[in-house]
Amino acid sequence: MSEDSNMEKAIKDAPVKLCDFGFAKVDQGDLMTPQFTPYYVAPQVLEAQRRHQKEKSGLIPTSPTPYTYNKSCDLWSLGVIIYVMLCGYPPFYSKHHSRTIPKDMRKKIMTGSFEFPEEEWSQISEMAKDVVRKLLKVKPEERLTIEGVLDHPWLNSTEALDNVLPSAQLMMDKAVVAGIQQAHAEQLANMRIQDLKVSLKPLHSVNNPILRKRKLLGSKPKDGVYIHDHENGVEDSNVALEKLRDVIAQCILPQAGKGENEDEKLNEVMQEAWKYNRECKLLRDALQSFSWNGRGFTDKVDRLKLAEVVKQVIEEQTLPHEPQ
Repeated sequence: MSEDSNMEKAIKDAPVKLCDFGFAKVDQGDLMTPQFTPYYVAPQVLEAQRRHQKEKSGLIPTSPTPYTYNKSCDLWSLGVIIYVMLCGYPPFYSKHHSRTIPKDMRKKIMTGSFEFPEEEWSQISEMAKDVVRKLLKVKPEERLTIEGVLDHPWLNSTEALDNVLPSAQLMMDKAVVAGIQQAHAEQLANMRIQDLKVSLKPLHSVNNPILRKRKLLGSKPKDGVYIHDHENGVEDSNVALEKLRDVIAQCILPQAGKGENEDEKLNEVMQEAWKYNRECKLLRDALQSFSWNGRGFTDKVDRLKLAEVVKQVIEEQTLPHEPQ
């Protein structure tokens, strides 16, 4: 189980309290959630994420037995933590900031490629480096177990070198700490986005202005008469509303067909809407304020205001039909 630990009081025998169990899970050999903090993530978790994304996008078939990993990933993360504590920076990082883990950093983790730069590591013991090497093994079966860590000579040595570690000085660098905090915050934000499956509405029930505009432009034959497609499931009683929505679509996303300009197109769709909604007093009064003469607008039209008025007309006509 992975979690955070915080000290309640800075005394020797202070009780330890565990917190933040957001993604924690008891390890029963079936860990599969591809969520992680970038600097500490083990190769197996990245592989779980890769397969999850490919299955979700249909690039590979969904496996009946999902790819899983185990608590050896926590030992990898322990190796990263020890590395940072000794030198002040992580073993795997990228020069390029990104909301997702950069490709070069991903490659380093997947291949276990890291170094012990001489400047920071020259005063650090070989036993300490040995622990880090054995924890940062790509293959889980080659990685140290927690028992192996506790039995390692580095932790059981009675001699302590009188070395000044560079980590404390580096961790006091506000720019370095800010960069790490930003990377963590961005990854945590991504982790908390729910992985929801998208469910698309049938086209005949969608009132999206973009889709309506495309349908409008694609449904006009050469003789200039609009075709009402009964196969789309739109009843005749709803044609009046459909025509009003066409006006909103043209106001928000004006587009003219070949040989037309935007004003002509607006007049055309407004004529259709007017033909089916002549009895609507709200629309009639509104169109008078927009200088509508029954065939077109004689003055320049504020399209956003017209769209808002037509929206009110639709709301007025649909309100009585809403379920109580």
